[in-house]
Amino acid sequence: MMSLLNATESRFSTFLVTGIPGLEVMHMWLSIPFSAMFLLTLTGNITIMLVIWNERSLHVPMYLFLAMLAASDLGLSISTFPTMLRIFWLEAREMSFPSCFIQMFFIHTFQDFESAVILAMAFDRVVAISKPLQYASILTSGVILKIGLAILIRTVAVQVPLPILLRRLSFCRSNVLSHSYCLHPDIIKLSCSNTRINSIFGLFVVLSTMGLDFLLILLSYVLILKTMLSIASHGGRLKALNTCISHLCAVILFFTPMICLSMLHRFGPKLPSHVYVLMANMHFLIPPVMNPIVYVLKTKQIRDRIIRIFHRKGSEES
Repeated sequence: MMSLLNATESRFSTFLVTGIPGLEVMHMWLSIPFSAMFLLTLTGNITIMLVIWNERSLHVPMYLFLAMLAASDLGLSISTFPTMLRIFWLEAREMSFPSCFIQMFFIHTFQDFESAVILAMAFDRVVAISKPLQYASILTSGVILKIGLAILIRTVAVQVPLPILLRRLSFCRSNVLSHSYCLHPDIIKLSCSNTRINSIFGLFVVLSTMGLDFLLILLSYVLILKTMLSIASHGGRLKALNTCISHLCAVILFFTPMICLSMLHRFGPKLPSHVYVLMANMHFLIPPVMNPIVYVLKTKQIRDRIIRIFHRKGSEES
């Protein structure tokens, strides 16, 4: 029995990632919008980071957090898009175990990092609306640096054990993953070892990061709503609400696909597999594309700097 198991294990030296089930014949056509999304993601997030880096007037908490959000979106996109495009263009599905574990680590790391940054942005909005006169003294550069380091330390601390725990597992049932990239729950489903520790720790990571972040974001908006209702003028309430619109969009874009997918898996009707895959893709691919668009459209300071850059380039060329 042991020799049979070892033979089976030796046969699986790689994982096979999956495109979009049922739509394999359309992979080449699907590569066009996905490639456009990837280019838009790179352009939008890099532009926001460069604008904030070069404009000293934007070195304030709101925009520093926005730069962190753009960095996490950029990392998440670079961790996911290339693997998908490789499947669509080349039908290249094989990934070695180390490559798969590394990709999984970076995907979940940037995912958790983005969740924590969105929470920090919610805290920023609470302070800006409830204590506008003390805003600059509360959220100093030192405080922003400490928040960024805390986010980084928390994220790395909970994510490093995941690939380490995966190395102890044996994979002898199948090596075909359900998605176009490597995810922790997807990998442990293929193991023929005891995955209790992996499952428990994976659940702890999700609840202690994105789960806790989502609850604290809801609490933040309860405080924001309470403060807004105490504002006497209708115009003042609208102005306070307007400062939160971009952040609310980021919350909705990040958490809604994840919650819907979780609810469908547990309580929804049995749907074709490509529906679940497309919803998972929305969670990882849509926020990095849409966040820069939302913030450029809704943030006058960012928009004006970008227009000024293009106007300056146009003047130099002419």
